[in-house]
Amino acid sequence: MYRALIFSLLLITWVILSGLLDAFHISLGILSCALVTWLSSGLLFNDRSLSFYSRLRQVSRLPLYLSWLLWQIVLANIHVLRISFSPRVKEQIQPQLVRFRSGLKSDFEKYVLAQSITLTPGTVTLQIDGDVFLVHAISDVAAKGLMGSMVDRVRHVFSVDE
Repeated sequence: MYRALIFSLLLITWVILSGLLDAFHISLGILSCALVTWLSSGLLFNDRSLSFYSRLRQVSRLPLYLSWLLWQIVLANIHVLRISFSPRVKEQIQPQLVRFRSGLKSDFEKYVLAQSITLTPGTVTLQIDGDVFLVHAISDVAAKGLMGSMVDRVRHVFSVDE
């Protein structure tokens, strides 16, 4: 049942985004969606004991997080741009490895946080060991930004309020 739902959602999304409705492309879409469902259905919503209402609340929080993340990406781009065009570029770049505990429980939450960090210019997630993240940051400003609200916001998106 669960895999059928994931497959259906992927196929509907594929058809809408591709806009190609001939038999060849639909069959490729079915094969692709079946393969993705088979490979990754355990990653999405690994805990299937939550109610539909709880899942709906989680999904409804996601657009707010994504808009906040987009704004953080813009700010980080500006920061990296300032470093790049600074006359004292060697003083501005302070590469460092930052290790911190996230406190996130599920692998999907950790995945979302790791991808959010890596999408933000000036930082790259290098390793996740349990709930300990190892991140490379280009400067002190980028490193300080890791410890704050991104982890809290990811936790809020996936929190269960029952």
